[in-house]
Amino acid sequence: RRYAIEVPANVRRLLESGEGETVKPGDPRLAGIETRMIATPQMALETAALVARDSGVPAYILGDRLEGEARDVGTVMGGIALQVADRRQPFAPPCVLLSGGETTVTVRGSGRGGRNVEFLLALGISLHGHSGIHAVAGDTDGVDGLEEIAGAYLAPDSLERAWSKGINPKDSLANNDGHRFFEALGDSVITGPTLTNVNDFRAILIADDGTGNR
Repeated sequence: RRYAIEVPANVRRLLESGEGETVKPGDPRLAGIETRMIATPQMALETAALVARDSGVPAYILGDRLEGEARDVGTVMGGIALQVADRRQPFAPPCVLLSGGETTVTVRGSGRGGRNVEFLLALGISLHGHSGIHAVAGDTDGVDGLEEIAGAYLAPDSLERAWSKGINPKDSLANNDGHRFFEALGDSVITGPTLTNVNDFRAILIADDGTGNR
C-alpha cells in the first residue's frame, strides 16, 4: 500500500495462507530432480592454472576460500609475492599465484569501490612498484561491489602513473575508491554479466626479470 504496488490476487492469497515453509529433503516433489555441480571456485582456479602452465608459466593455487579484509589479504599476498620475487621462496619465478574465495570491505570512506579493487590497491602499495610483478583480480559474476566492473589489472607502474595524475594511492584506499583509481589509469576489467558466480578470482604473476631487485 505504501508504494502503491498492485499485488496479483494469487500472490496475495499465497502470502496470506501462511504456507511459508520451503520444500524439505524427502518431499515427493523432489523425486524427479537431479542436482549437479557444474562450476566451483576450485574448478576456476584449476582451469586458470592449466592455461598458465600451457603458456609455460608454473602456477600455484594458494586456496579457493581465502577470506578476511580485502586490504589485509592484499598486503599479505604482497609480502608473499615479494618473497617469491626477491628470495625465490617458497617458489621460484617466473610463476603465477592463484587464489579464490570472497574477502570483505569495511567501508570507511565515500568512494566507488569493491573488494577486488580494494585488494589490488593494497597489494600495489605493499609491492612498492616492484618491476616484475603484475596482478589481476575480479568477481567472476562481472560485478565488483556495486559497479558493472568485474575488477582491475595492476601493473608494476600503476602507482607511478596514478601519482602522475595527482592521485594518491593511499588516499584512494582510505576512501574505498578503488574503481575510480583504476578507471583513471584505464585498467578496469569489464566483462559484462558472466551468468555465473564462483566467488572472486585473483592472479599474481611474478616475472623472472633476472634482477631480483625492486
